[in-house]
Amino acid sequence: MKTHNTVRKAVIPAAGFGTRFLPATKSQPKEMLPIVDTPVIQYVVEEAVASGITDILMVIGKGKRAIEEHFDRSFQLEHQLERQGKIKELEVIRRVSNIATIHFVWQKEMLGLGHAVLCARHHVGNEPFAVLLGDTVIGSDVPATQQLIDVYDHYRGSAVILEEIEREKVTRYGVLKGHEIDTGLYQVEDFVEKPSVEEAPSNLAFAGRYVFTPDIFGFLENTPPGKGGEIQLTDAMRAMVKHQAMYGKTLAGKRHDVGNKEGFIKTNLEFGLKDPEISDQLKAYIKQLAREIG
Repeated sequence: MKTHNTVRKAVIPAAGFGTRFLPATKSQPKEMLPIVDTPVIQYVVEEAVASGITDILMVIGKGKRAIEEHFDRSFQLEHQLERQGKIKELEVIRRVSNIATIHFVWQKEMLGLGHAVLCARHHVGNEPFAVLLGDTVIGSDVPATQQLIDVYDHYRGSAVILEEIEREKVTRYGVLKGHEIDTGLYQVEDFVEKPSVEEAPSNLAFAGRYVFTPDIFGFLENTPPGKGGEIQLTDAMRAMVKHQAMYGKTLAGKRHDVGNKEGFIKTNLEFGLKDPEISDQLKAYIKQLAREIG
């Protein structure tokens, strides 16, 4: 972990309702759904910490109190585990509560991702900061957020992680229009939201990680609401890139989109197959299942 970062703060928007996972998310935050035995939100926090960031602001909304409780201490549970001699489990939960300095701010109205980031303005102040979306888990040798911090350190400009996607899937994403200035590094000219396959300027899509200069707040403040009355982060970024350089970095790693049911189940399978406690049994079960379904 880096100890002297130019980027010291991270913002994790986690206020959405998680309607794709109803009824599971009726009374439980989607960010608390587990990948094997660890909530999605913890993987996101661990990535920030691995990138040298320990000052984290979570933007939460109604029904998200469980996220606060997850990162707080549970003295009753700790006492019970200690009394039962479950030292390994005790160390695990103590580590969670000590992983970082985590603050919370409430997004009182669901006014979009851009508005959620704007809620962090007073906490961030006049510093560059990272944004990590809470429904995306990224596996990589160098944390994805660190990859962006390295771009910021070199160019002193905002940066976004990009993922190469199949051309026919560009209609689902915001994609980059830009030119390559180094291997896997692009200077942004524009972002095109959900283009047709024929009109897409590239097959490079947003991958849920950003590093911004604090100037983004001014652009967010002046971004008019779009569809559904929401302030879109992409609209603010499109305005920002007309005034200052912004960069796109192709992800060195693998993005796991856990914001939909298919991605969530696939991610659980992949992580389960890497878990030494259950990998052998899981492999045997998958082989048996494959035989049964032909």
